[in-house]
Amino acid sequence: MKRLTDNQLYLKDLDAIVSAPFLPWDELKDVSLFISGATGMIGSCLVDAIMLNNRDFNLNCKVYALSRNRENARARFSEWADHPLLQIIEGDVNDAVPFPDGESVDFVLHLASNTHPVAYATDPIGTITANIIGTRNMLELAVRCKAKRFLFASSNEIYGENRGDRELFDETYLGYIDCNTLRAGYPESKRCGEALCQAYRSQCGLDVVIARLTRSFGPTLLSSDTKALSQFLKNGLNGEDIVLKSAGNQYYSYTYVADAVTGILTILLKGQNGEAYNVADSSCDIRLKDLAQCIADICGTNVVFRLPDDIEAAGFSKATKARLDGTKLRTLGWRSMFSIETALERTLEMLR
Repeated sequence: MKRLTDNQLYLKDLDAIVSAPFLPWDELKDVSLFISGATGMIGSCLVDAIMLNNRDFNLNCKVYALSRNRENARARFSEWADHPLLQIIEGDVNDAVPFPDGESVDFVLHLASNTHPVAYATDPIGTITANIIGTRNMLELAVRCKAKRFLFASSNEIYGENRGDRELFDETYLGYIDCNTLRAGYPESKRCGEALCQAYRSQCGLDVVIARLTRSFGPTLLSSDTKALSQFLKNGLNGEDIVLKSAGNQYYSYTYVADAVTGILTILLKGQNGEAYNVADSSCDIRLKDLAQCIADICGTNVVFRLPDDIEAAGFSKATKARLDGTKLRTLGWRSMFSIETALERTLEMLR
């Protein structure tokens, strides 16, 4: 099985992260990070970027990578698995988070969460607990280890449905969520996770920052991912027609995984204590039907319409317009490096 880190295009993505002029990498020199969701789409890219920096530029940043399966994590990080600066920790955020006795950690990043529709529908309890109980366990770890800062990976879904009064959601917007539904488990638990962060900030004096991520994608997508974009990519790679399970008028913000990683690092290293930041750029805003057509054009296939099954429909977002305003993050110096078209082309080329 080929390693993603053997792919030259992926290495260029990592180089772009490591050389991003707005990132103060020197602030991660000789420090330690504890990352939950380390083998996930964004977490794995973040770990790769840090380890590449360790190897090539002597960053000397220790990474504690939490994963529910040690062997899977070792396989994913096979290039770094025996590196002294990467320690894989087996555990579930819903349980007490294991950590070596007597060791401290500088930064704690909670990236673990169910993030796709079938998981919301088939494992709603796990979805909610990872965002609430898991967040509390990670916050407790940060307090116990006297971390300098805690970062919570939140979601554009906390904004709910657009009430028709905004074109873009800034960090103060509060949309509508019907909490008495199965699908509400994900956005409501992310909202609760943010509230827990504020509670630990107030009661325990913990420094916290929140990254509100949009619908993210890239070559580190997990094979189990059932988001619409993930299905489009799989269809295209298999030479199949792109299956659109709605009229496709939904208008969303998307983020390429390399940009999501630089956004998270910008917030971690430059964000203000207690603040939330949208990780989004308008160059990656697109309607779902146009997204499907773009992938079809790249892959030489067609777009077809098909009704979703009951399980898929139960996990679908009801939001028809969810575009995020990234102005606040840009004031910290962050810039998106990839347009939606470029990001899709790179993702498809690497996944092939």
